[in-house]
Amino acid sequence: MKREEIVAALRKDLDPWDIVVIGGGATGLGAALEAVTRGYRTLLLEQVDFAKSTSSKSTKLVHGGVRYLAQGNVGLVREASVERGRLAHNAPHLVRNLSFVIPTFSLWENIKYTVGLKMYDWLAGSLSLGRSEHISREATLQELSTLKQDKLAGGVLYHDGQFDDSRLAINLAQTIVDKGGTVLNYMRVTRLVKDETGSISGLTVKDTLLGGEELHINTRAVINATGVFADDILEMDNPQAPKSIAASQGIHLVLDSRFLPGHNALMIPSTSDGRVLFVVPWHNKVVVGTTDTPINHISLEPHALEAEIDFILRTAGEYLVHAPQRSDVRSVWAGLRPLAAAKAEGHKTKEISRSHKIIVSRSGLVTIIGGKWTTYRRMAEDVILQLERALRWKETVSVTHHLRIHGAVDRVNWEDPWYFYGTDAMHIHQLVATEPELQEVLSKEYHVLKAQVVWAVRMEMARNIEDFLARRVRLLFLDAREALRIAPAVAAIMAAELQKDEQWIAAQISSFTAEAEIYLLKN
Repeated sequence: MKREEIVAALRKDLDPWDIVVIGGGATGLGAALEAVTRGYRTLLLEQVDFAKSTSSKSTKLVHGGVRYLAQGNVGLVREASVERGRLAHNAPHLVRNLSFVIPTFSLWENIKYTVGLKMYDWLAGSLSLGRSEHISREATLQELSTLKQDKLAGGVLYHDGQFDDSRLAINLAQTIVDKGGTVLNYMRVTRLVKDETGSISGLTVKDTLLGGEELHINTRAVINATGVFADDILEMDNPQAPKSIAASQGIHLVLDSRFLPGHNALMIPSTSDGRVLFVVPWHNKVVVGTTDTPINHISLEPHALEAEIDFILRTAGEYLVHAPQRSDVRSVWAGLRPLAAAKAEGHKTKEISRSHKIIVSRSGLVTIIGGKWTTYRRMAEDVILQLERALRWKETVSVTHHLRIHGAVDRVNWEDPWYFYGTDAMHIHQLVATEPELQEVLSKEYHVLKAQVVWAVRMEMARNIEDFLARRVRLLFLDAREALRIAPAVAAIMAAELQKDEQWIAAQISSFTAEAEIYLLKN
């Protein structure tokens, strides 16, 4: 994943790629991995950094979707439950089994949630992560020691998966490269090129890191997997293309672990807006979310709305002994869901399909929208099948059902602060052994060393300090103030690796400071 070498090779490469995937989030990375493992010459292009947008801002759950079961969407729950089990097997260093507790306040709730979650287990079949069970009031308080006791009748305990979203994205990019594919971040598509029949034959891209240099790329097929930006590419193909995306914003707040100690999560099944709310332990913090707010303006870095922040704090305070205040929030982030737009107007976003949708344009452009991280592999399988059928290629067979992701290791020490590196942790330790100066501690509380910055530049295609602080390690998401504190040190280390000057360092710090302000919650 040596970016500058890849770009240099791309300038000279006139041979057509079999498939170019636009978009480096969950959907695009899955599609590119599916393509390359089926033998296609594959290139993935991302306009900023891998998982910069929606794919780094999830609730950090690999789940079948309890709320979809309540809506009667049994097919989606079954599909997601199966894929959850596969992902737990393929990326065991990133996916862990997490116990969730739903507090109940009446006999009817005890029965309703117990029966519903038994069905949840049944749909997962042999890939279930554990049996659901009704637990007593005392057991519920033992599992969730900071839960309010008022009117509590008992609880229902069930199992789902938890993961680190942007770390999975980086590992998928590495897996694509391991399998012979090519990935590039900071490469923005500016134009689709068509032949005399109107079919896409290439595209023009702009390298936003190297002075905006434009490159022409030849290809046999293009997959548009740009999430909430899918309509931009569709309009590039056809200016009259109808809107395909209905964006919904979800936000999350991060609190210290004292608000929910231990390793169990709290699931509130029915909030005042008809959604569920999760309070989930993650990287020794607690993530609380999410909301569902229709959004008209789509941006790379959406802002949490005050109404959303107040809703989460108020709802969490109704269930937790220590009601969180604004001053307790370490970080806040907002993400946009790329929902497949409903044909009829007036649908609430939580009612619009969470399943994915594939559109094939007259030019041969294949667009995939909707879906979620849990089903990224199944979405990829579907989009390659549809591409082959639409372009009348010979159909190939998926080999990703049991494909291990880069870094996969079976025996994971979840107490190790570097567990998410998997097998790469050993290589970082070796790097420290050969270059002892890389032992320098940048953040003691969050176990961030200089070596991790160097590794991210050399082996994970990090090209600015936000790439590192937000997505190679998750510090911006866990503690925005601490990320701001160490940003100058990170910039200096990256500058030395990338041979950049003081002007670059100053620009990086300024840019990151502006970005981090979005994650800080003012009192």
